[in-house]
Amino acid sequence: MIAATADDVRSALLGTWKLVTWVEIGLDGTVIHPFGPDPEGQLMYDASGRVSAHLTRPQQDSFASDDRRQASKEEMAAAWSSYFGYFGTFRVDAGSQAVVHEIQGSWFPNLDGTDQVRRYRLDGKRLHLHADTPGGRDEIVWEKVP
Repeated sequence: MIAATADDVRSALLGTWKLVTWVEIGLDGTVIHPFGPDPEGQLMYDASGRVSAHLTRPQQDSFASDDRRQASKEEMAAAWSSYFGYFGTFRVDAGSQAVVHEIQGSWFPNLDGTDQVRRYRLDGKRLHLHADTPGGRDEIVWEKVP
């Protein structure tokens, strides 16, 4: 289902979405699953125009200490490479079938203050988001949480 107006799309996006798949397709056509075949994640859009996205690699190793400040450099590097997340606001451009995530804060500081364009396709309870990246494109599928 592709809604005709920005308001229709915005209404359809509102709520919580569970991550189904995340695929990166390189410029040479190489396909990888950054967090494996069964990543975990949550995407939330609220009525006030806020967005929050969190993606993780499942079954990560625990740190040796329960105090995050005691983490080793190796533990920190492993955790950093197993998480992707940001928050901010969003707007819909129905004409170009895009939702724009206006990033206010992110795990990757280079995203802060940027507009991240996600081309969308709504298919029943599934939301397909496609984003161009410096290395190719990301294709992420989410499923609406009842």
